[in-house]
Amino acid sequence: MSAHASDSRALRISAPRRPLPPGACDSHSHVFGPFDRFPLAESRTYTPPIATAEMHAAMLERLGLERAVIVQPSAYGVNHASTLDAIARDPARRRGIGVVDASFDDDALAALRGGGIRGMRFTEMRAKGSGQRLVGASGFAELEQLGARLKAHDIHAQIYASLEDFIEAAPRLLALDVPLVLDHMARIGPSDRTLSDRNFQTLLGLLREGRVWVKLTVFRNARQSNCEDVRAFHDALVNANADNLVWGADWPLLNTGDGPPDIGGLLDMLDDWLGDDAIRRKILVDNPARLYGFEAAAG
Repeated sequence: MSAHASDSRALRISAPRRPLPPGACDSHSHVFGPFDRFPLAESRTYTPPIATAEMHAAMLERLGLERAVIVQPSAYGVNHASTLDAIARDPARRRGIGVVDASFDDDALAALRGGGIRGMRFTEMRAKGSGQRLVGASGFAELEQLGARLKAHDIHAQIYASLEDFIEAAPRLLALDVPLVLDHMARIGPSDRTLSDRNFQTLLGLLREGRVWVKLTVFRNARQSNCEDVRAFHDALVNANADNLVWGADWPLLNTGDGPPDIGGLLDMLDDWLGDDAIRRKILVDNPARLYGFEAAAG
């Protein structure tokens, strides 16, 4: 039985109305398990559902996504075995984002890059209720310690932080001269933020100048199921610099309660909102190829 046929979760995802362009990439998903082979860290903030590399591949096939970036989840800490295994199954079409701390020497960084890791994730988000940083994550302090070594190994920094925290830290993080990729639409919401918000305008300026990248994981910032409450922010990012945007499914859709979005519907929404095939191809194909080091796609 194929991975596609065996995964009922993937089969519940709708295929996009329009086929995706060749080389389309999901730039943000996670894999978990099987837990007897890849046990979770004993110290962790959450316990995820099973979401194996085979299930991930079935999801991609269902949607017509040929490439993917697998992000190391905090539930695995700095043990990259699961992420590296998923990349190694299709190394030409898979890349990864790791998590490291100051204990990682140059040999360890080189080994991760050799395994397909192209960025490291640094998290300043806090666990709900406790206000503590997620267990198994590194933050801005570690990024500042490791910045020069990341640059030497051609590894970028992926930032998971509120927009306010990022903008406050931006001058010193930009000074590291390492590409900065902002998770989940730069965490602009959910909030009562307006387009004139000073921090959002600063973000647009940085994006316009090509000094940051943004991942368009729109639903993570919305209160409305159709995401219309954040559409104006999405459009402003696209208008600022479509060359530094990528799109992420955020599969397996953790912490979405009883109503996780249909990823095929999210791709349809992107298509509707952009209304431009050339920009759609940039965000789904050309930009991730450039950022993560995939070969140029045909078409």
